[in-house]
Order: sequence, then C-alpha cells, then structure tokens
Amino acid sequence: MLYEVLDPRFSEVALINISLERIHTGCRWAEGPVWFGEGNYLLWSDIPNDRMLRWIPDVGTHVFRAPANYTNGHTRDGQGRLVSCEHGTRRVTRTEPDGTITVLADSFEGKRLNSPNDVVVRRDGSVWFTDPNYGIRDDYEGHKGAQEQPCQGVYRIDPASGAVTRVADDFGQPNGLAFSPDHSVLYIADSVGSHDPTGRRHIRAFRVEGDKLSGGEVFADIKNAGVPDGIRLDTDGRLWSSAADGIHVFHPDGTLLGKILVPEVVANLCFGGPKKNRLFIAATTSIYALYTRVRGC
Repeated sequence: MLYEVLDPRFSEVALINISLERIHTGCRWAEGPVWFGEGNYLLWSDIPNDRMLRWIPDVGTHVFRAPANYTNGHTRDGQGRLVSCEHGTRRVTRTEPDGTITVLADSFEGKRLNSPNDVVVRRDGSVWFTDPNYGIRDDYEGHKGAQEQPCQGVYRIDPASGAVTRVADDFGQPNGLAFSPDHSVLYIADSVGSHDPTGRRHIRAFRVEGDKLSGGEVFADIKNAGVPDGIRLDTDGRLWSSAADGIHVFHPDGTLLGKILVPEVVANLCFGGPKKNRLFIAATTSIYALYTRVRGC
C-alpha cells in the first residue's frame, strides 16, 4: 500500500497506479535534498558519512563533495547558489559559482552556533535557519562539543548587512522550515520528541513581518509517527512533512489529508523534476522518488 487516505481531498495530490521508486541507497542518514533544475540533478547530504551526493537521471549517483563538514540541510538562493547548514563547522555557508565557500553565519553575539540544521531563503534575499544541538551531542553527525548558545534558536541573516538576528528562542529542537507560497508565513518544525518520548513533535506557523516573526501557533502534530523533520509546501499551500512512516500531507487549514507510506524513516524531502511535480524523499539509507498531481514551491 502506497497511500493512507484520511480525507477525500487527498485525491487532489495523489496519483493512482504509480509506484515509489528507490533511486539510490547506501547512505547512513540521507538528508537535505535540493533540486537543481538547470543542471537536471538532485543534491543531498549523507551526514554520518560526511559527504554530499549528486544524482543525475539516467546517469546515476556520484560523490559531489567529501569531506563535507557534516552538512545537513540545503536550499538555493535567488541567484541559484547552494546554501548549506554544516554541523561539523557549526555554520551556514554558500557555495559560489566557482566552487568557493562563503561563510554566512557561524556565531551569534560572540558565541558559536550550535549546529545549523535546515535553511530557507525568502524572496527579499534573507536567509533563515534553525539551530538545534543535534550535531554537537556526539560524534556521529558532527563533532561533540559544548553548547555556547543559551537556547536552540531560529535565526535570520540580513541580505544587505549580513547581520544575524535570533527571531525565535522558544523551541526545544527547531528543525525543518519552509515558507508559504506567498512567503507571508514561515512554518517551523519542533522535533524534541526525537530524543525525548514526551517531547514536542509539532509544526508551528509564524507570520513574517519584515525581519520579525509573530504568532507561532501549532499548525499540525505528527502523532504516533516519529517527529517532523524536513518540510515543504506545494503551490496550493499544502504542507508536506517528513515522519517515521513516510510523508504526511496537510491541508492549509491544518487537516491531515493522508500519508505517503515509505519503508524507511523519512528525514527530509523536496520537489523537483522539469515540472517540479516529482517528490524526492530522503529516508534513512535511501532516496525515493514519486510523481504527484501538484507542483512544489
């Protein structure tokens, strides 16, 4: 069974008579998929193996960068450049067209960041990222180290000055984040439940007002199925969240419409392909792909 249908509106996103394709396996913990349309390839992190991989349709997979500073989440900015979160160096970086690395953020108020996890870029060029402490808890997905920040926060990098500001400090473990189609709302996952059975495992919605966030109401919970990690939205405003049993698809009103069932724990996802209607899923050891009826943002 590929789908678990919980609401009739799930038919608006799910194609019938298709299968889940595994396009690569052999990772230890696949994360941070990002699609490059002009190059027709998918890029992602294999965190514990300290490498980034690239898959090209009809060609296959090869190592893109290794070592890779235990990179986790990735996105692209308005100029198409790769923006990455690095656990190993506790920083956010940008890869320039010539391959050189520019450091966008590695500290806040004179203290090192924890371990930047996931990142998105707003239309105004500002970079927003989450900073849980997963990468400094042990040596498996980074380097064990002391936490210097007083919290696990969410940050914004100003596009003009490069200044870093903390925009939220009331998360247990801020994780995946994604903007609504019009960039007026920022959704942020809190995945405390990954290491604490009683911890939060929900997604919050914030209104974006310039360089600040307001609101923060709980939009959706991942119930009895792990925690929310990476999240994405389609062009109609539905939110697609990773979970232990696959992908959970939520209507803009917060209703869980249904699930795409995946045989491995899902960490992250992205839309890609020529029409941006192909869902790429980073799930523990593998990358899966599935065509949908919708297009991703």
